[in-house]
Amino acid sequence: DEISIRYARDLSNKAIAEKDTMAIDKVWMDNFFILSSGDEMVEGKAKNRKLFVDTFQSRPDAVYVRTPDQIHVYNAWNMASEMGTWEGSWTGSEGKVEVGGTYYAKWHKVKSQWLLRAEIFTATYCRGGAFCASQPINNQR
Repeated sequence: DEISIRYARDLSNKAIAEKDTMAIDKVWMDNFFILSSGDEMVEGKAKNRKLFVDTFQSRPDAVYVRTPDQIHVYNAWNMASEMGTWEGSWTGSEGKVEVGGTYYAKWHKVKSQWLLRAEIFTATYCRGGAFCASQPINNQR
């Protein structure tokens, strides 16, 4: 099962690297959600696909990679956790932006296929331009 999850993660990273917005959601459940490092929560497969479409249009050289460090499978409930590090980069108006940190992903086994239910990202560094100088909106309350 861990090998299957790592394979699904590789497919996800490949779809992002190739900016393949038709393949990007192949490992997502219909009710998949992301809580971004900027504290934006996006719920649902269609809305998350649109998020990537919009990102790739506004940041054509954007790259995001998730690298799993630990995967724990609980077969009795057909679920697993994945923890690791992530990196993102793109060229902004002020030059290269690099941001990254840690993430947590929750997987569910559905009809013998491992699918993502949720991903939560926390930034631990940010370098480059105004993007890094501004705190996420939810942190300013």
